[in-house]
Amino acid sequence: MPTSRVFVWYEEAMRLFKRAPLNWCLLGLITLASELLLQLIPGLGVAASKVIVPVIECGMLLGAAALDRGAPLELRYAVAAFAARTTALAAIVGSALLVFGAEALTGYAIAGVNLLVPAGEEGKLTTGTMGAMFTIGTLVSLPVLFVPFAVLFDDASLGQAFATSAHGFALNVLPLLVFGGVALLLIVVGLLSFGVALVAILPLLSAASYAAWKDVYAVASPRA
Repeated sequence: MPTSRVFVWYEEAMRLFKRAPLNWCLLGLITLASELLLQLIPGLGVAASKVIVPVIECGMLLGAAALDRGAPLELRYAVAAFAARTTALAAIVGSALLVFGAEALTGYAIAGVNLLVPAGEEGKLTTGTMGAMFTIGTLVSLPVLFVPFAVLFDDASLGQAFATSAHGFALNVLPLLVFGGVALLLIVVGLLSFGVALVAILPLLSAASYAAWKDVYAVASPRA
């Protein structure tokens, strides 16, 4: 697949975003607020956020599919993925934990930062450390990018989901690296805005990954 398709994915994401910008931003806000609030819980708050928030975030994938079918984007999608099969939830959480684990190991290796601690060691997070963490996290996320789609829309098993996603990545390494690079730049923009812009950027990235999935796997439109 040509690298230029990456920009088609983001163009399609913008098209979907413009159809319901307010609800997209509200879904993004719910995702961000959920992570922040969960991390305030003493003890296991950070760990809980890494298990629960990826499922909430998948609501934006379901929302993108709904809009693509001509259905309205509803706020109920924020919790819709929790109704998925146990296998699907395990795949979603497992793929997210792989990315978090890569970021956590990078932060610990470079600066001795413990990402499971909500406060205290965060002072060690320099710009360089954060940049390295996000870069490694992005690279690790690409082979598992399509895992949620496989389990949510194709009823794939746990193993099938990871295998299918890895295969899609292997056949499209360069365009997906460019896709990840653009996503990383957008995340940086969001962080520079003190997180405010992430309310719109997270939904945009979800919609773009949905467009990428459809293109890579030649999906016409997923069923409801």
